Amino acid sequence: MATDTKSRMIGAAIGLLQRHGLAAMSFTEVLAVSGAARGAIYHHFPGGKQQLALEAARQNAADVRGHLRELPDRTPREVVEAFLGNVRPVVEASAGGGGCAVAAVTIDGGAAIADQSGLLAVAAEGFAGWVGELTGKLTHAGMSPSEAADLATLMVVTLEGAHVLCRAAGSVAPFDRAAAAVLSALPEPGGPGGDRLG
Repeated sequence: MATDTKSRMIGAAIGLLQRHGLAAMSFTEVLAVSGAARGAIYHHFPGGKQQLALEAARQNAADVRGHLRELPDRTPREVVEAFLGNVRPVVEASAGGGGCAVAAVTIDGGAAIADQSGLLAVAAEGFAGWVGELTGKLTHAGMSPSEAADLATLMVVTLEGAHVLCRAAGSVAPFDRAAAAVLSALPEPGGPGGDRLG
């Protein structure tokens, strides 16, 4: 039961980080969304808001990496198309005021966060994990490790940049333009550096 309460609080924190960012995320809202009792705060998160944000970002990063692990990887184009298709609903949520919980902890959390370095480390580790997962998929699909790492980084940068641009525009159009550019940069199947056969 205690673990369930902690999981609900982390889930609530992820949603609040996505919608409001780190500075505006409050324990009052986390308790309201999760249904947890006030005493649960320092029982599960003795490090306060900083610990809760850290665990929420780490969990969100792991969840996203799990989704990336499930992407098909027969060809580079298949990897990229599946990635773009899977993240589009997330970016649509950003156009409506959402965001990325992992990116949220890289922005100043205000007075409640004494030391941001731990949060930055968790975010860096999370993003590196996403790039690593995509790099592995693209390498398996036939790209060289260097080209795969470059493209994987571009894919994650496209996603994270889209969160900001689409939220500002209130539209998914910036993501769609960037997605089209990423796809157009892929080599043609069968061409030099193209998708492997078989």
